[in-house]
Amino acid sequence: MAAVTHPTPALPTDVLLADDDPVVRFGLKMMLSGAADLRVVAEASDGAEAVELARRHHPDVVLMDIRMPGTDGLTATETLRSRTPAPQVIVLTTFDADAHVLRALRAGAAGFLLKDTPPDELVVAIRHAAQGRPVLSPEVTRRLIARVAGSDQDTRRVAARRRLDALGDRERAVAVEIGAGRSNAEIAARHHLGLTTVKTHVSAILAKLDLNNRVQVALLVHDAGLAQPDQD
Repeated sequence: MAAVTHPTPALPTDVLLADDDPVVRFGLKMMLSGAADLRVVAEASDGAEAVELARRHHPDVVLMDIRMPGTDGLTATETLRSRTPAPQVIVLTTFDADAHVLRALRAGAAGFLLKDTPPDELVVAIRHAAQGRPVLSPEVTRRLIARVAGSDQDTRRVAARRRLDALGDRERAVAVEIGAGRSNAEIAARHHLGLTTVKTHVSAILAKLDLNNRVQVALLVHDAGLAQPDQD
């Protein structure tokens, strides 16, 4: 008689909360308590504490407030994302398309959420981030990039185009589509490619450009002046 095997239960996603307001942290913890696959492993009241607690607890995802006393969430995000392995970081903000969020995305944050995000959307966002998926819809990506401004635009454009020269022609075309906020399925349809082929190109783009996610690709394309608005 064959032995009966039981599937190994999936490990929960460990989450670290970083916000200087204990009421906000309590609310976030309560919202996540109903998801059996998520586990809050630590709470930090500033960026420096978040970095230290992340070193101790190795969370999969960090919910990071931007504005905290002492070490702010932006500096903490840059520190965490420079580590190996690096936790995914979701920036919490009260501002839609805040310029500070842009810096966090450039540092490799998975995306951002408004603090009044409904609990079910928060849970889904954390699951996506843990899987390495960006926490930004194509619409939000386009709106965010459209509002990017800065006095160093010309310098960024030259540097961005130099980086994009590392891509092949097809990879470059896919990168431009990512810059327009299009999904893999949309890119496949527009270029008559298989979905697997598009995914391969995206992986190659991330590897060649040494980037963490497609949001960073979109920002680089915008910096290069190659972003094309969706006219479909």
